[in-house]
Amino acid sequence: MKNLVKITINNKEYSVPEHTKVLKACEDIGIKITTFCDDKRLIPTGACRMCVVEIGTERRLKLQTSCSTEVKEGMIIKTETEKVANARKTILKLLWASHPNECPTCENSGECKLQDYSFEYGVDIDDISNIQEHRGIPINKDAKFYSIDSNKCISCNKCVRICSQLQCNDALGLNNRGPHTIIERASFKGDTNCTECGACVHVCPVGSLMPKSKEKFRNWQIKKTQTTCSYCGVGCQLNLVTKNNKVVRVDPVMDSINNGLYCVKGIFAYNFINHKDRLTNPLIRKDGKLTECSWEEAYEVIDFNRKKTLTEKGGAGFAGLSSARTTNEDNYLFQKMVRVGFQTNSVDHCARL
Repeated sequence: MKNLVKITINNKEYSVPEHTKVLKACEDIGIKITTFCDDKRLIPTGACRMCVVEIGTERRLKLQTSCSTEVKEGMIIKTETEKVANARKTILKLLWASHPNECPTCENSGECKLQDYSFEYGVDIDDISNIQEHRGIPINKDAKFYSIDSNKCISCNKCVRICSQLQCNDALGLNNRGPHTIIERASFKGDTNCTECGACVHVCPVGSLMPKSKEKFRNWQIKKTQTTCSYCGVGCQLNLVTKNNKVVRVDPVMDSINNGLYCVKGIFAYNFINHKDRLTNPLIRKDGKLTECSWEEAYEVIDFNRKKTLTEKGGAGFAGLSSARTTNEDNYLFQKMVRVGFQTNSVDHCARL
């Protein structure tokens, strides 16, 4: 059992396990703290500075990043002071000073932390004098499934860290320094380690990394339905994002078997769901042509031909081919049906897709 230390948060005393980060201690008691770069799966860096709070003793309090500071016995923490609010507001103003003001047309509008925090702290971007002109960096579209707009980047380093620490690819990096910093796909002679898993896209807080989707929608127009990815047997959990009953995006599910991480197929290969050539009803051959029919009619045809083939050829006239995309339970039932109902052990499934 961890040792407990006593700390004071906003004039109330709490006992928390030692080595706990201040940010987590505050969140555990229901205090929300703004942050761009924090992710519970990553090593804290304090890169964005938005999580600053006043930390210290009764005699002296100073601004520190709550995500990277550990609690100590007798520590005093204040999260809602005027000094904290002014510090966060200044950070937001500095970010807006070189950030494109494209909110009405930005694809990430409604899901952007920069928007949300600016509203929360009353930042008026019309009053901000640009420290520098907008950078005008061309959008990088080298990746097949996502694009990189470095003009919107706030250098929180979250995309780089998740690629390095969790996906272990080191496919992204921040190049140059200061106002000239841009996100780049790390490459050597044109090659890159990027598997386009989309992890970087889904942690970006401002829409600098975005999927190359042809669908246009706003946050309030969509519905999310949790399901299991069918591409392999791992069982990754994901949210199908739908607009007007059409899948327009796939989002991660945190605290699941895959911890919010996916492969390129699970996160980007969903367009087949809406493809015009996709079969959604069974087909039977009538007069030499495949024709749509009801499931009841299809089952009757299957059973008729099963009996006929068993009579004429026995089990040697059958073989069963299942799919790696179905569940283990479905594949078990399928092989049982083939062995018992069709009297053959000739059963297999596709190894990969």
